[in-house]
Amino acid sequence: MSDLSRPTGPRIVAITNQKGGVGKTTTTINLAAALAEKNLNVLVVDLDPQGNASTGLGIEPEDRKFTTYDFLVDEVELEQVILNTSTKLVSLIPATVDLSSADIELFTNEKRSFLLHDALRQTALDAFAFDYVLIDCPPSLNLLTVNAMVAAHSVIVPLQSEFFALEGLSQLMLTIREVRQTANPNLRIEGIVLTMYDARNNLSQQVEADARANLGDLVFRSVIPRNVRVSEAPSYALPVLSYDTGSKGAAAYRSLATELLQKHENIAA
Repeated sequence: MSDLSRPTGPRIVAITNQKGGVGKTTTTINLAAALAEKNLNVLVVDLDPQGNASTGLGIEPEDRKFTTYDFLVDEVELEQVILNTSTKLVSLIPATVDLSSADIELFTNEKRSFLLHDALRQTALDAFAFDYVLIDCPPSLNLLTVNAMVAAHSVIVPLQSEFFALEGLSQLMLTIREVRQTANPNLRIEGIVLTMYDARNNLSQQVEADARANLGDLVFRSVIPRNVRVSEAPSYALPVLSYDTGSKGAAAYRSLATELLQKHENIAA
């Protein structure tokens, strides 16, 4: 059962961009690890049928007995779907390709946009004492992404430092505005985080300049560099903070976590 009047509970952040290959899953995994390093208890919800966040956190497909599909469609209990990962204080609700059919199966459900919202507000979640829930969204603006936005307090948008990066962002902003107007009036944009940034590349610098000129304080000061260690870490099923703790990529995600927490302290104040 869910208790939608509960004043407490974890802060829920959706990591979303309808473009693929922008560092969305990488940001979810490593931001979770960086928050956990600060002794915060984090749940990652893999809402992408590709299941890359699950793989990147070391959960093999054969170990995903229950998934976000079961959590949403069949209302399987939290105790059965939440898995521990090898990263201390980071837990996971995994995904498999089964999730790709959820859009069709949920379409006739009157509460189809609120299923994740209600599921993440069960009183049973209190026992896990999560501080943060990070939702790794699919690379599309589908019903699963809408569920994430309805469930979330805020949204983080990874933005690849490449040509056409800002194209498509306007459509995402329109979707966020529509969710605000129809289902979640308190949804806010936490920020835009520049990913795959190469300071030696004029194009990266131009994308950053354009983003900061157009979006101002919505763009995080922290920038995620194009870093070979960040790229290698998923193949070892580890966050880069564990794979190479002294790398520039690990430092960047620690900086992002610090900046995120500072924003939340300011809001609370």
